[in-house]
Amino acid sequence: MPKSDSIVILGVFVADTAYRANRAPRMGETIIGNSFKLGPGGKGSNQAVAAGRLGGNVSFITKLGEDEFGNMALATWKEAGVKPAITRVKDNYTGAAYIFIEESTGNNAIIIAPGAAGTIGIADIEAQKPLIQAAGVFVTQLEQPLDAATHALSIARGAGVTTILNPAPAQPLGEGVFSLCDYVTPNETEAEELTGAKVDTPDSARKAADLLLKKGVKTAIITLGEAGALYHTAGRSELVPSFKVGPVVETTGAGDAFNGGFAVALSRGMDPVEAVRFGCAVAGISVTRPGTAPSMPTLPEVEKVLAGKR
Repeated sequence: MPKSDSIVILGVFVADTAYRANRAPRMGETIIGNSFKLGPGGKGSNQAVAAGRLGGNVSFITKLGEDEFGNMALATWKEAGVKPAITRVKDNYTGAAYIFIEESTGNNAIIIAPGAAGTIGIADIEAQKPLIQAAGVFVTQLEQPLDAATHALSIARGAGVTTILNPAPAQPLGEGVFSLCDYVTPNETEAEELTGAKVDTPDSARKAADLLLKKGVKTAIITLGEAGALYHTAGRSELVPSFKVGPVVETTGAGDAFNGGFAVALSRGMDPVEAVRFGCAVAGISVTRPGTAPSMPTLPEVEKVLAGKR
């Protein structure tokens, strides 16, 4: 059971510029798209919004520019019940993302320009040290600089806070980072990047999860899309199935939905495997809706799915 119900998330906000088309253009080619949408995004922010909409007691640490995208961030968090722990800077911009969505499948490809959040450093983390130390659950990803994420994980671990690392986007990590993590939550691609092992089935995911445990991770949770999520420790390994709630519209925010839901469930003292199931339900709803932050469901919606209702 976490020492408090407080969730603190470190990460990046970006304004999502989402383009839907039948296919991606080749280099040098211009194609006509089917639609465009501007909305709030960024892995850390999406996870905070997911947690906030589920009723979590969540604070979000980041940096924003003094611009309209920054104002969008503040409005998004206010609507979701997220408490901002932010710095606004005049000499940099709020992050933005290019998202291509393939119309027929809902699959996506993304480019992130983190802007001000890309300058988050150790001094910024130190300024939020009391907030991190008081948390029950701390979550971070890798869109902000790695040294900032590592320092925050170290502070959280030293204070007895449950730590979750969502290693996205995937990048090489020092062995010491893994030992700071109670939970690491990669998808298949990220698990491959971290371990060098191909991940395309639940059995191959178990092999990759074993490699993560050898690196010092306490619990590996590999999200497997339609196949669900693998919960794996030295003494327990369970494949938690996904929830088929309706037609898939967009998968962009599914991982963020899972991580936000998982953090909320842990903060409420839920058994970890049941927390994975809760996260899968949150993700299952999110993929039936367009957008990232706007696709995050409420607690009653998740409870309805968990109860087997539509």
